[in-house]
Amino acid sequence: MDGVDDSVVGRPVTGRPARSGRLAAGVFAGGVVISALLMFLGAWERRWIADDGLIVLRTVRNLMAGNGPVFNIGERVEANTSTLWTYIVYAVGELSGIRLEYVVLTIALMLSTGAIVLAMLAAARMYRWRLRGTTGTVLLLPAGVLVYIAVPPARDFATSGLETCLVICWIALLWLLLVRWATPDSKQENLPGTAQILVTAFVAGLGPLVRPELAILAAGALAMLFLAQGLTWRVRVAMVAVAGLVPVAYQIWRMGYYALPYPNTAVSKDAGGAKWSQGFEYLGNLVSPYLLWLPVLFLAVVAAVVLWTTRTPARDGAVSPEAVSTESGTDLRAWALRGQRALRTPTAVVFFALGAGLLLMLYSMRVGGDFMHGRVLLPPLFCLLLPVAVVPLRVPARSEIGNNKATRMAGGMALLWIGTVIWAFFASNTTGMPEGAVVGRSGIVDERAFYVLNTGHQHPILATDYLDYPRMRAMVEAIANTPDGGLLLSSPSYDVWDVVPPPLPIPPGGAGHTVYFLNLGMTSMNVGLDVRVIDQMGLAYPLAAHTERLEDGRIGHDKILYPDWVVADSGMVDVHPWMPAYLDEDWVAMAQVALTCPETQELLASSSAELTWPLFKRNLRNAFEYSGYRIERVPKYEIARCDLEMPAPRG
Repeated sequence: MDGVDDSVVGRPVTGRPARSGRLAAGVFAGGVVISALLMFLGAWERRWIADDGLIVLRTVRNLMAGNGPVFNIGERVEANTSTLWTYIVYAVGELSGIRLEYVVLTIALMLSTGAIVLAMLAAARMYRWRLRGTTGTVLLLPAGVLVYIAVPPARDFATSGLETCLVICWIALLWLLLVRWATPDSKQENLPGTAQILVTAFVAGLGPLVRPELAILAAGALAMLFLAQGLTWRVRVAMVAVAGLVPVAYQIWRMGYYALPYPNTAVSKDAGGAKWSQGFEYLGNLVSPYLLWLPVLFLAVVAAVVLWTTRTPARDGAVSPEAVSTESGTDLRAWALRGQRALRTPTAVVFFALGAGLLLMLYSMRVGGDFMHGRVLLPPLFCLLLPVAVVPLRVPARSEIGNNKATRMAGGMALLWIGTVIWAFFASNTTGMPEGAVVGRSGIVDERAFYVLNTGHQHPILATDYLDYPRMRAMVEAIANTPDGGLLLSSPSYDVWDVVPPPLPIPPGGAGHTVYFLNLGMTSMNVGLDVRVIDQMGLAYPLAAHTERLEDGRIGHDKILYPDWVVADSGMVDVHPWMPAYLDEDWVAMAQVALTCPETQELLASSSAELTWPLFKRNLRNAFEYSGYRIERVPKYEIARCDLEMPAPRG
C-alpha cells in the first residue's frame, strides 16, 4: 500500500497468512473511515461561521464585483491573514455561483476531514516502512487524530470561516509528501523522483500564503529537501525556483499594492510584539480544561517504545560511523555525508514535525496567543500529533502469548491506546472555558458559544443570522433612514446608532455612509459594498492599525482609536449638536491637524491614492518602513510628535 514493497508491516519472515493481512488492512481502513466520520460529523454538529470569518467574505465580494482584493472600495488594505484561503473561496464562489457562506462551509468540511485522512495515511506509511519485516500482525490504530478531534476548539474552528481548516490540511499534505520522500519504495531504490521533490517543494513554498507564520514549516521542509543527499545542483536550483515562484511574486505584488510586507492584520495586532505572560495563560486555557497533557503523555510513551524497539540504522536509512569512515575517511566531509543521508529518513521527518509544532507553539505564546479559545494553538497541536496520528500495535502470535516480554509489551501498548480513546470520549464533551463562562477573566472567549448566545441561532452561518446580534438591525435601519449619508457610531443603546451627518452641500445621491464598529464581519456583510466599514482595532482601517499597542489591553483587541479621529478623517460635521455629546470638538480639531502630519499623509496615500507605477515602486521600497510607522492615539500627543501647531481651542 502507498508504494511500500512486499516486506510490509504484519508480514512474518516465513510468510504472513492472508487472514492476518486482511485483518491489518481492514483495521486500518476502518480506522480511517471512523476518524474521518468523527471529524466530519463533529464539525457539522458545531457548524457556524464566525464574525471574523465573515471578514474574508467582504474581500471576496469585492473581488467578484471587480473592485480588487480590498475590504473597502478605494482602500488597498489586506484585511485577511490567509491569502490562499481568500482566493480559494473566491475561485469556488465565482465558479459555483453558490452563496458564499455555503461555499465556505463546504470547503471547510472537506479540508478539515481531508486533513485527518492525509495525516493517517502518512503516519501509516511511516510505520510500515519502519516496521517492515516485523513478524506477526501489526494493527495501525487511530490515536493522535482522535486526540485532535476530541478537543472542542478543533471542531469549532473546522467550519468557522477562518483559515484553520486550510492550515491543518496544508500541514497534513506536506507531512504526507515528506514521509513519501523519506520512504521510497523498492522501485525507486534510494533516490526520490525529481517530480516528487518539485511537487513537495511547491507545496512547501505555499506555506506563507496559507498563513504567514507557516514560513517556519516551509523553511524547514525546503532545507531538508535542499540539503539531502542525492540531488544534483540543477534539481536544487529548480526546487528553489518552484518553491519561491508563487510566494515571491505575490510578496512583490503585496508590497507594491498594499504597501506592507505582510497582511494588515499583523500590523493591527503587532504580531512582532511579545506578551509571554498572556501566552502562558492562553496555553493553560487550552491544556488545563481537557487534561490535554494526559493523552500526549500516553502517545509519547507509545512512540518512544516503537522507536526503541525498532532502532535499526539500516532500516531507517541511516549510516553507521564505521561505514562512513570506510567509505570516505573520518573527516568533516564524511560526517557531512552522513548528515545528508540522515535527513532523508522517517526519523528526520518526525523530528521536523515535532520541531515545527514546538516552534509554532512558542511563536503563538510569544505574541500572547489569541482571544479565541484554543484557535491559534490548533496547528501546533496538530503538528505534534502527526507522528502518532496512528500507532502500531503488534498482536503476538498464538504461540507467543504468555508471561513474556512480547505479551507484556502488547498489553501495555493496548492499555495506553484504550486510555487515549477513553480520554477522547470524555474530553469531547468537556466545556473548555472555566466554570462554563463564555468570556474568561483573561479576555479569552469561547467564540462559538458567544455568538450562539448573542444571536439566538444554534448555527449562525449566514450573514443575516447576525442581524439578531445587538445593534445590527438598528444599523441597517439607520443607514436606510439617512439617505444623505453620514458616520455611524455605536451608542450605549442596542437599538440606536449615533449618526454624524455630512456637511452641506450634499452631493447628488448622498455623501455615503461610514460605519465605525468593532465587529467587522457581520457589519460589512449586512451592508452594501458602497458602505465604508472600519474598526477601532485597525483590521481594515490603516489609521487605527498604526497606533501604538496598549500594553495591558485585551489580547487581539489592544488597539483602540478614539472616534474623534474618524470624524476628522471622514470629513463629517465636527461641531455640536450634530456630533454626539461624548465627542469633544477640541479633540476633533486636534485630530484634523494631526492628520496633516507629512509622514501620516504619505502612509495613508500609500493605500488610498490612485495606484500608479511610481506609487507602486515607492510602496515597494518603503513597505517595511510603513509597517513600523506608529502614531499616538491622543491627538494632542500626535501633534507634538509631528511638531505641528496646536489649533485654537473651540471652547
